[in-house]
Amino acid sequence: MTRLSWDEYFMAITRVVAERSTCRRRRVGAIIVSERRILTTGYNGAPTGLRHCLDIGCLREERGIASGERHELCRGLHAEQNAIIQAAHSGVSVRGATLYTTHFPCVLCAKMIINALIVRVVFGADYPDGLSQELLEEAGLGVEANVGAVVPKGGAEVDS
Repeated sequence: MTRLSWDEYFMAITRVVAERSTCRRRRVGAIIVSERRILTTGYNGAPTGLRHCLDIGCLREERGIASGERHELCRGLHAEQNAIIQAAHSGVSVRGATLYTTHFPCVLCAKMIINALIVRVVFGADYPDGLSQELLEEAGLGVEANVGAVVPKGGAEVDS
C-alpha cells in the first residue's frame, strides 16, 4: 500500500471542502496549512447569513458573464478569500503558510494571498487568469500544480 504525500493528502481534503460550495458554476475548496497542520478551510459561496446561489440563481449565468471576468458581479466569495477571512476571524496567522486550492487562484485571491504573506500555493485545476500568475510570480510565491483528480466530483466547471 502506498502512503499519500503531504501534498496529496491536503489536496484530497481540499476536494472534500469544495463539496460544501453553494456556487452553481464551479465548486472550489481551499485550505491553509502550516507545519502540516490545517489552520483554516474555505469554499466558494454567499457571505454568512445570505441566500445561496443554489437557492436563488446565479447573476453571472443570467447575464452571460464568462468565467474569469467581472468578479464584482457575483454574490459569492471565493474559497481562498473565505479561508483567509476565517483565519482573521479566528485570530490565526497565516504568515508563511501554504494554501491548497482545487483551482488556480484568480487575481483578486492572488492579491489577498500575497498580502496575507502566504508563501506557497498548490492548485489542482487551471483557471483563466494570466495577471494572477504574473502577480504570484512577481511576489516570489511558490506555485505548484498538483495533478491528479483534484476537481471535486460534480465540481468540474459546470458553466458553458
